[in-house]
Amino acid sequence: MEPLYQQTHKQVHEIQSHMGRLETADKQSVHLVENEIQASIDQIFSHLERLEILSSKEPPNKRQNAKLRVDQLKYDVQHLQTALRNFQHRRYAREQQERQREELLSRTFTTNVSQAPGWDLQELDSLWELQLRALSGGLLGGV
Repeated sequence: MEPLYQQTHKQVHEIQSHMGRLETADKQSVHLVENEIQASIDQIFSHLERLEILSSKEPPNKRQNAKLRVDQLKYDVQHLQTALRNFQHRRYAREQQERQREELLSRTFTTNVSQAPGWDLQELDSLWELQLRALSGGLLGGV
């Protein structure tokens, strides 16, 4: 049991150090880093299943301590899994915001006036001109 425990413990620490690579990875390689970390986590979970079996076969005076050590590893790996998922969730949200921003920047906007039912632009121009005359006449005292 001890060699498998030591190997698994070492892998947990390696993953913890690889988590820092996620923040510094460029957009192209971040998926590769995520996949590497997830593969390692999956491998650790399979090791933990084996370690649980082995810990139950330990002599009674060592069994409780062995199970506690395995439970601690399991706890650590679950936290790593959660941290990876949180990172992925933040990345997905950031990518979606970037796509929406690009979509808005590339969209061409038109006025809604031309789509007003029953009005054409010439009629609207005439109305604006009449309103401007009325305003200038009222403001300027009928000049």
